[in-house]
Amino acid sequence: MLKVGITGGIGSGKTIVCQVFHTLGIPVFYADDAAKYLMEHDETLINNIKVLFGNDIYIDNKLDTKQLSSIVFKNPDKLQQLNALVHPATVQYARDWMAQQQSPYAIKEAAIFFESGTYVDMDIMIGVSAPLELRILRAMSRTHTTRDEILNRISKQMDQDEKMSRCDYVIVNDEVQPIIPQVLNLHHILLEKAVL
Repeated sequence: MLKVGITGGIGSGKTIVCQVFHTLGIPVFYADDAAKYLMEHDETLINNIKVLFGNDIYIDNKLDTKQLSSIVFKNPDKLQQLNALVHPATVQYARDWMAQQQSPYAIKEAAIFFESGTYVDMDIMIGVSAPLELRILRAMSRTHTTRDEILNRISKQMDQDEKMSRCDYVIVNDEVQPIIPQVLNLHHILLEKAVL
């Protein structure tokens, strides 16, 4: 089975692209969703997070994400320590999930493939790109945060051009070029590669 990674910066539209692949019957692993799930269901991870942030970071077995965000966005060291706990657990969870898939190819969606080095687990990398202004507007409406906060997040991510240059294929999600034909074209390419 072919392992396909889909990546892109905040607001690029990775999720919508993955949803199109999903409608074609391709299983999709969402790294962010998996990380959130593991932070509330993986006992080892939960205990390690409590050691780092204190027991009150969980309220009735639910992670207090607002409190966690307020800590890690002000303290880069704490964010790094949190990532050092969550990323390995999520990567292993993704590997286990991939090993169970029966389709010709399966997709893992993640923002930080190249930054984390996990792109090496994939056979093919697909990038999703969009103009900066459109990415900012999408992210603002989705997260209900300010333009400055989104720009701050973008500044911490790998440059979009650099990220796209490392991908095998790029889907342009600029609201001018339709996504579905691009995904269908790639779907056929990936099915052919999966047979080889």
